[in-house]
Amino acid sequence: MDSLITAAAQALASGDTLGALKRVSLRDDPPALALRGIAMAQLGDLVRAKALLKAAARGFGPREAVARARCIVAEAEIALVSRDLTWPQKALDAARRTLESHGDRLNAAHAGNLQVRRLLLIGHLDEAERRLADLDPAPLPPALRAGHELAVAGIEIRRLRTRTAREALARATDAARSAGIPALSVEVEQAAQVLDAPAARLVAHGEERVIRLAEVEGLLASDTLVIDACRNVVRNGSHVVPLAGRPVLFALARTLAEAAPGDAPRAVLLSRAFRARHADESHRARLRVEIGRLRAALETLADIKATKRGFVLMSRGKRDIAVLAPPVEEENAFLLALLADGEAWSSSALAIALGTSPRTVQRALDALASAGKVLSFGNGRARRWMAPPAVAFPTVLLLPGPLPSD
Repeated sequence: MDSLITAAAQALASGDTLGALKRVSLRDDPPALALRGIAMAQLGDLVRAKALLKAAARGFGPREAVARARCIVAEAEIALVSRDLTWPQKALDAARRTLESHGDRLNAAHAGNLQVRRLLLIGHLDEAERRLADLDPAPLPPALRAGHELAVAGIEIRRLRTRTAREALARATDAARSAGIPALSVEVEQAAQVLDAPAARLVAHGEERVIRLAEVEGLLASDTLVIDACRNVVRNGSHVVPLAGRPVLFALARTLAEAAPGDAPRAVLLSRAFRARHADESHRARLRVEIGRLRAALETLADIKATKRGFVLMSRGKRDIAVLAPPVEEENAFLLALLADGEAWSSSALAIALGTSPRTVQRALDALASAGKVLSFGNGRARRWMAPPAVAFPTVLLLPGPLPSD
């Protein structure tokens, strides 16, 4: 590697993107193309960066497997940033193995960290934790160590372990400061804001208030009977009754919990559960049947008794009853939660992250665009979607993936 390539690589590593470009901007050899691609990615021109890295990978010969693998890792990072979740993960895994077999453990660790970040994005927390456990952050330089700690914090936040998440973010802050890269420090600061931002709404004793993640963690660890509208379950500590596949029962449970310790009128229960504007005897008969099913489902946690005007939910052991609700509730809240990260998503990537069909996602995006809640740019396969700026809530409770004890 000649002196200009070495100097450009050192400039990129220190965050001096323009300094790196000055040294290699007029060169078309594979190492220079690779460095130019990374520099363009840091400047935000991801399309040009991807083209340069592909050209660099093609230019490296059969004996330059490590250089080619590094280009693939850089392409994978661009795909992750641009929310291209269809990018072939087998190529990244093969590149990581190549780097490990040739002793380039730093870039191999970076590739592993990218795999963890993608798994986090699509809600595969168990697999992300397994992969992260195999990565030792000790030998990593500060910039890569900061990325590793951000991945750790992302898992801890989604598991609602706020204390360990703060510890990981503190380590990420120290590593970013040591790296001396301003953009990395900003990324860590933005990740830390999630812990102090409003995360959910708590409804209890007829009152509603916004709570933070630490309060959500404390609520789920307490002996309070929680009707969790973020995951459509009823929980008390480690005892969880899933009702995600039984929307009528969950609607009844939530309505009863919101009225507790008082009773919920039959008219309100019929409206919330069956959307019946004018209830007749068939609706009232169905209500009695569904209340019986809910009573059976919650028999170990609570009891439901009839009153003159409706029904009342009473927890066993005289526990408090509370409803934990998402900060925003509407038909496409999960989609808005993903778009709230400020990145530009393709409809196919959103479908992968939500585990639904691309056509369903496209219909939802069209509806949100008509309402002015999302923005799009580009055409055809290059079309990308994002939320307007200044969305004032974190997405963690709406993202796919289990909460504690699920």
